[in-house]
Amino acid sequence: MAVVSMPPESAGDATAITGKSRIASIDIMRGLVIVLMLIDHVRERFYLHMQVSDPMDVASTSPALFFTRLSAHLCAPTFVFLTGLSAWLYAHPSRGGVRSPGAFLFKRGLFLVLLEVTLVNFSWAGSFGTFWLQVIWVIGLSMIALSLLVKLPRWLIGAIGFAIVFGHNLLTPITFQPGEFGYGLWTILHDRGFLLDTEALRIKISYPLLPWIGVIALGYFSGPLYARTMDSFARRKTLIALGLGCLALLLLLRGFNLYGEALPWVSGETALQTAMSLLNFTKYPPSLDFLLLTLGVAFLLLAWFENRKNAVLDALEVFGSAPMFFYILHLYVLLITYRIILTVAGPNHGDLFGVDHIWWIWIISAVLTVALYFPTRAFARFKHRTNLWWVKYF
Repeated sequence: MAVVSMPPESAGDATAITGKSRIASIDIMRGLVIVLMLIDHVRERFYLHMQVSDPMDVASTSPALFFTRLSAHLCAPTFVFLTGLSAWLYAHPSRGGVRSPGAFLFKRGLFLVLLEVTLVNFSWAGSFGTFWLQVIWVIGLSMIALSLLVKLPRWLIGAIGFAIVFGHNLLTPITFQPGEFGYGLWTILHDRGFLLDTEALRIKISYPLLPWIGVIALGYFSGPLYARTMDSFARRKTLIALGLGCLALLLLLRGFNLYGEALPWVSGETALQTAMSLLNFTKYPPSLDFLLLTLGVAFLLLAWFENRKNAVLDALEVFGSAPMFFYILHLYVLLITYRIILTVAGPNHGDLFGVDHIWWIWIISAVLTVALYFPTRAFARFKHRTNLWWVKYF
């Protein structure tokens, strides 16, 4: 089971440049990755009989399934980066002045960890068995880490983030076996595995923490891109330069199998298989090449969304303005829908019910996207009107 992303408006909610308005391009970006996240979670429910590995097995994974899964890779890095950026916006409100985001980040981080082990874990299995500590857990811990880092100068936060993102692949040869001293800490920080595996309790770390601390730190460092003093044209130029720079570096490192990914690409029997091998990156933990691809694309999309308006982008903006609500809602809609279909139709792939073609995943996702738009819009309007403190968490 691999939850793709958590939509945190937890760190400052991308408070916009003027007053309490919001930065539309950030909400649109969040909305886009929320829809991609939905597609991947529909895949987890109705195409689990065609499970994929990490990295994906190019030889046994169809191109349609490969690129469906690949599109979801954009989600987690985007959310974590924007969480760091939004923390900077919270610390530098548009009305002027500076405030410390430390306590804010720490409390939100604890809330996310609690959410992971309660509502989110239950939503996947409909019961409490194995505790899967996934993306919400890792964003919560990343926010707690950032709550400590914000006491440092901004340039040093950026340097730490850069060092972690670009350097953590050097740690790949370091491994610990269960029972060895250091195994628990290393499982949390870098190597995916069971933190605890007993008859009474099983805890699986699916998202190792260390690289995501680097991503959230770089997001915080990049906050001034959306400062009130930064004009739109300059911001777009910078975002385009960052995006193209990430992708150019990726081409160099990946093209020559130099660094940044443990699995080298190989030539396939067809050009499509070769492209799949080239784009096949490790997500758990996210390799440097994985982050260069996803953040590079995210920067270019943020630049493209700047000052653009149409009906589709307006709908994505709605999703991005209440992402936590959408996240929890869609998980339980999928749980209930799957249980009803399994009860009525029965299993057709072993103990599972599943569709027979990946395109059904896209069709189901499209229907759910439309259906979930209306409650999400209603909640977003309510959230932006109310002064109830707990509503802001969603």
